[in-house]
Amino acid sequence: MAKKQFAIIGMGRFGSSVAKALSSMGYDVLAIDADEQRTQEISGIVTHAVSADSTDEEALRALDIHHFDVVVVAIGENIQASILTTLILKDLGVRTILVKAQSELHGKVVGKIGADKVIYPERDMGLRVAHHLASPNILDYIELSPDYSILDMKAAGSLLGRNLKELDIRAKYGCNVMAIRHGDEMNIAPRAEDRLQEGDVLVIVGHKDNLARLEAAYSREEPARSGWRSRF
Repeated sequence: MAKKQFAIIGMGRFGSSVAKALSSMGYDVLAIDADEQRTQEISGIVTHAVSADSTDEEALRALDIHHFDVVVVAIGENIQASILTTLILKDLGVRTILVKAQSELHGKVVGKIGADKVIYPERDMGLRVAHHLASPNILDYIELSPDYSILDMKAAGSLLGRNLKELDIRAKYGCNVMAIRHGDEMNIAPRAEDRLQEGDVLVIVGHKDNLARLEAAYSREEPARSGWRSRF
């Protein structure tokens, strides 16, 4: 089976991070940016790096952009360029288009003109940080859709030493434990009899309201932080 081929348009912080990560996984990556210096900086890491204007249809056509499995539009502040690039990619027949959006409105526009998935890196990172600050046991939080999310929750407090049947997370909170991670090992089919131990991380999916109830229930077990007191 041939390896997937990716094209990343925009070598800012987000785009270059995606390009480097995909390259490290062994995928073929084409990096595109209008700034020649940026393409030179990434050229030693990705398969190919090209300086081109992504709002120029002929330039993208010359790169055979439609042959790539996935194209990520990671253009920074220039929303007009992001929208026009997405439209051109759709017209050229690109199979899967992911677009980094600066705002909800930007996301709605590119979604209507053909983006298969819209990414909000700043908003998503804010969500992850907020959930971790509210409950240090929440290690990660990812939105799957407007209503459903997935979180990584460290096994601590009353979770330790109990099995999934005893915890009965699905019945109590309407959430499903998809997997249990321990170090580099991932149990993707946890059994009801599996007991949680120190270092385990539960991968849980559910409706955001149900996840919030689950998060609130186990955050109450954490010891109060000292050093300052809220004035409100």
